[in-house]
Amino acid sequence: MSTATIQERTTRTSQANPLPKTMKAVVLHRFGNPDVLQFEEIDTPQPKPGYIVIKILAAGLNRLDHFLREGSVMPNLPLPHILGVDAVGEVVALGEGVTNVQIGERVIPAAGFTLNEKDDKNRPLAGSPSFVVPGVHIRGSYAQYMEVPARWTVKDDTGLSPAEAATLPVVLGTSVRAVKQVGEVKAGNKVLVTAGASGSGSMHIQIAKALGAQVAATVRDGVKGDFVKTLGADLVINTRKEDVVERVKAWSGGQGADVAIDNVGGSELAKTIEAVRPFGLVVAYGFTAGAEATINVRNFFFTQKQLRGTIFADPEDLRWGLEQVRTGRIKAALDRIFPLNRAAEAHRLLADNQVKGNFVLLPWEE
Repeated sequence: MSTATIQERTTRTSQANPLPKTMKAVVLHRFGNPDVLQFEEIDTPQPKPGYIVIKILAAGLNRLDHFLREGSVMPNLPLPHILGVDAVGEVVALGEGVTNVQIGERVIPAAGFTLNEKDDKNRPLAGSPSFVVPGVHIRGSYAQYMEVPARWTVKDDTGLSPAEAATLPVVLGTSVRAVKQVGEVKAGNKVLVTAGASGSGSMHIQIAKALGAQVAATVRDGVKGDFVKTLGADLVINTRKEDVVERVKAWSGGQGADVAIDNVGGSELAKTIEAVRPFGLVVAYGFTAGAEATINVRNFFFTQKQLRGTIFADPEDLRWGLEQVRTGRIKAALDRIFPLNRAAEAHRLLADNQVKGNFVLLPWEE
């Protein structure tokens, strides 16, 4: 079948089921508390050449959404804006020239991609001039429809429900990057994961276990402690009752963890560094406890530890992670589901750390 025939068929299919002129979305007009998120009716996107429009079946929430909403990470973010990096959707419209996906297929858009095809082979991809993240640099998934480049979608063959699959893209890809690539975790390593019950922490635990490591996870209450045990954590440390450095060193025979994935930052980062053995690695992944930290440079210098930062993932990271999902080694950590018009409520709970795993929005339920 020729490309022209495929395009002709695509055009007929798209025209047979035209997109509605408007859709429901959660729009950010100003920074502030969760109440600034407004449930509105706006224009439905139409696909440009090389792009598709997906009907969003489920949209995942991430800690990044909270920081963007309050204006603490991108104070110059152009407003109004639609948040949301993670999505699972059904293809409902194809732009000119799209042949790699079909109407009706269920797909997962990449959690970060390049707009200029000349940048597609760059690694790390995030270093490319045209790299963008949906929900950050362009409109995101807190809506009923979303436009994305066709080449940056993967077929959803996870076998999960849309809500479960929507918890994966950002946290799965970036966690693989943090644990496997940046943290260099290997079988037999002892790994410390801070905030183990968070969306990112719960994924870090599973990836480290999939790589054959032993994992110690920090939590702040017994319920979250029980949760991380179900993910495979070998040691659970309640930081409200126990000293993380003492517990990790006792667990590791006095040496400390080989690798730590720190989701917390702030004043807790110094403790994470102290809990790692000499020549060990600390991967800075988040800053829920604050963006600034003070460390003892002398001790850091003499113990020859390494501190590395990471935030985005390459396509290979997500593909490796999705393969682990398909084989059952990694599971989606879905906590609660909210209709799209209750996004503010979900944000309040996220800001208060009342989450075990991930929250998801369903744009077609109220």
